[in-house]
Amino acid sequence: MDIDQLPKNAANYTALTPLWFLERAATVHPTRNSLIHGSRRYTWQQTYHRCRRFASALSNYSIGPGNTVAVIAPNIPALYEAHFGIPMAGAVLNPVNIRLNASTVAFLLGHCSAAAVIVDQESFSLAEEALKIWSEKAKTFKPPLLVVIGDENCDPKSLNYAVGKGAIEYEDFLQGGDPEYAWKPPEDEWQSISLGYTSGTTASPKGVVLHHRGAYLMSLSGALIWGMTEGAVYLWTLPMFHCNGWCYTWTLAALFGTNICLRQVTAKTVYEAIAKYKVTHFCAAPVVLNTIINAPPEETILPLPHVVHVNTAGAAPPPSVLFGMSERGFRVTHTYGLSETYGPSVYCAWKPEWQSLPPERQAQLNARQGVRYIGLENLEVVNTKTMQPVPADGKTVGEIVMRGNSVMKGYLKNPKANEETFANGWFHSGDLAVKHPDGYIEIKDRSKDIIISGAENISSVEVENSLYSHPAILEAAVVARADEKWGESPCAFVTLKPGVDDSNQQRIAKDILRFCKAKMPAYWVPKSFVFGPLPKTATGKIQKHLLRAKAKEMGPVKMSKL
Repeated sequence: MDIDQLPKNAANYTALTPLWFLERAATVHPTRNSLIHGSRRYTWQQTYHRCRRFASALSNYSIGPGNTVAVIAPNIPALYEAHFGIPMAGAVLNPVNIRLNASTVAFLLGHCSAAAVIVDQESFSLAEEALKIWSEKAKTFKPPLLVVIGDENCDPKSLNYAVGKGAIEYEDFLQGGDPEYAWKPPEDEWQSISLGYTSGTTASPKGVVLHHRGAYLMSLSGALIWGMTEGAVYLWTLPMFHCNGWCYTWTLAALFGTNICLRQVTAKTVYEAIAKYKVTHFCAAPVVLNTIINAPPEETILPLPHVVHVNTAGAAPPPSVLFGMSERGFRVTHTYGLSETYGPSVYCAWKPEWQSLPPERQAQLNARQGVRYIGLENLEVVNTKTMQPVPADGKTVGEIVMRGNSVMKGYLKNPKANEETFANGWFHSGDLAVKHPDGYIEIKDRSKDIIISGAENISSVEVENSLYSHPAILEAAVVARADEKWGESPCAFVTLKPGVDDSNQQRIAKDILRFCKAKMPAYWVPKSFVFGPLPKTATGKIQKHLLRAKAKEMGPVKMSKL
């Protein structure tokens, strides 16, 4: 019983949704730049009008509540506008990874029954092939509304081809909408706002359904833990299609910030944008940070003209990478999360007392995943058999589990997966970690990435961290390889830094081997090395499933005959 019987009413209760952030930005700062993309600039008032046109145009085609709208595009204004325009129509946004193959995109479109497909001109052939596959496999197929986004920075041939195939050009599509469209917020904050698919490395991708409440809370939570303030200038290095850009799509409207769109990410374009637009913040996976710190001098602008705040997640960043970024003047916040938790939901909260420590020690502490976001109510590391918390000794390994408003609604049309992932009233991450005495958690591996050698568990992450500190290594990934003596042993896939003489790979392997033996326990030392570029996802994650397949093709490490 509460102290009163006062009911909710229209004056004191409304469903939480980040859509109001855009209306507020247009009201408070109508003339401030909202988006910059090449020569194109929009103000917050223009963006609000364009998003209302977007919603109105969708409603003209009877697309609204109960429908999904897929957008296949890189970081361009149209994808940003989709984060507001589509839910303003009551529909659900499905941002699609542009690096997926046509058969996977076909699965996604069919699985969510996309009512419309809005595609960047350079991805039109991908969408066209995917729609063909979907139509051939579906029992009944209703062609979705097809809209193509033109970009003055691209060759017009692909745009002309798409329009010739019957696609509506995006700007023409918006012109059919009303800039004063009377959009309605959701009546229930549990209503879905976005649908994102997992990578599907071992099975069909799973559709992660997110709601308006979670999007609202996490877009504000992310700003608070990062110390973002009004007027932030944000560079889109992280794909918006990945976890809705970790919810910063909505955050930038809440803070009246400016979005700097970037179609392609290179170290040179990042440094140039920092200098040209006075970028204050950007997000990136550790492999992107590694590219930035290893860029040749002619592609950098150092020292930085001002402090730049960087949010990194997607994989455990090696301390050497964090140290390198700090040396160059970037202030890195290390975060951790999953698609199922609206992107990052855990962060390594920086403590003032760390400032007096040596830089290398600071980097080690900052490499830990840390503590929960403001918007996550429960975070724990548990024994998977008993579900009891592991001791905070920094040694005992358990699974990271979460509970709270920043956990997804569930997987679309997948009750079996939902039953497994929500077992015992927790969201199970599948990540293995320890909890330190100060309460900070630290990932040791994905459960599927742990290497079991001679009945001993080896953390591939810790082996990788040591490899990254070798002066010749640019990137490293470690997976299990079958071993006739030990069952499994570490296999290291290594990319060497530019300028390193790789003509004698056997000599380099021996040098790295000596380095490893001095840095780690003998049974951790990789038994085999493979040199070359590492396969990555669109967000910069190293695709370990491909490396595991390669290691399997190599066959087992043979027992010595000596």
